[in-house]
Amino acid sequence: MSGDSQAFVAEVWGRRPLVHQADPDQLQQIFGLDHADQLLTTSALRTPQVRLAKQGKVLDQALYTRKATIAGQPMTGLLDAAKVLALFDDGATIVFQGLQRYWEPLRQLVRGLEQQLGHPCQANAYLTPPGSQGFALHRDTHDVFTFQTYGSKDWEIHDADGARQVIMQPGTSMYLPTGTPHMARTGQDVASLHVTVGINRFVWSDFLRDVVNRVITGDERQAEPLPAALFTDPGGLADALKDRLAGLAAQLQAVDTLAEVDRLETTFSTGRQPVLAGALLDLLDARRMDAGTTLRRRVGSQCTLRHRDGKLELLLGDRRLSMPLQVEDAVRAALEADQFSPEDLDHLDADSSVVLCRRLVREGLLEVVR
Repeated sequence: MSGDSQAFVAEVWGRRPLVHQADPDQLQQIFGLDHADQLLTTSALRTPQVRLAKQGKVLDQALYTRKATIAGQPMTGLLDAAKVLALFDDGATIVFQGLQRYWEPLRQLVRGLEQQLGHPCQANAYLTPPGSQGFALHRDTHDVFTFQTYGSKDWEIHDADGARQVIMQPGTSMYLPTGTPHMARTGQDVASLHVTVGINRFVWSDFLRDVVNRVITGDERQAEPLPAALFTDPGGLADALKDRLAGLAAQLQAVDTLAEVDRLETTFSTGRQPVLAGALLDLLDARRMDAGTTLRRRVGSQCTLRHRDGKLELLLGDRRLSMPLQVEDAVRAALEADQFSPEDLDHLDADSSVVLCRRLVREGLLEVVR
């Protein structure tokens, strides 16, 4: 995603629906019609990576999937490209789900948004034939950022000012806050392809519920059963509940809130999908690495540095890595440089720099410049 588009998302997030114009060619390179064709006709996609919908109803996957075997092992839910295309020609919308998991440009886009916003994101794409509508008027349970890469689509948006129409054309981007009613339909002459990025915002109720549940689980008294003859003395039960709530309130007042924020960050920063394009070649090149090998930070990589139990901890997006504190300056220098070689990390001796860089290449944080 361009810096301009990322700034647009950050600016409007959480506000009313807004429309933005971006570079059509740049958006088409992320996921265009030829990319959709490639996935449908030359790859082995399976459900639920793709689903089909027509006139507001999701179609039974048995209508467009098949079975196969590889090395004697059964595979189910494989897309039958001919059946998918026939249903598309008959008015069905093709939905590519979770594209960030198997399409690298969208993996990079989603990773960049997650790093900027600090909230989980996902990406779907919707390919709709001319004169068709995939879904009826509906609301999404998450924020939506959508952009058009092929054809056009007529969106009906409902907000505080009432209903309005938005014509999405290549280069058009639109933001819809959670719960905005909307539906879309293509014209009679042209198909439509748009990408939707869902922003699954962390909300206070979930965060608070997690903290409260952890406090209750850690207090063995809260596992005690309520008394027998439960409702013969409702006043006594109410008093007991009041005492328990007072005790819980006192425990919550003592919660280490910085530790809870740290816990949330750890969960988020170790649960993302890895960005590893080219990692196989890097792994082989790492065996031959020397002090003069040119390296750089992998595009889309995530790394949060912090001290933990006398060690340097690296949160790498999908995992944690613990290293000695004395390598911190060298790691920071490696992350900040456009390109460098192990010999440039004068914070360590030559052999230690090569060992460190080899480890960071194997972990996917650095890549070899070829």
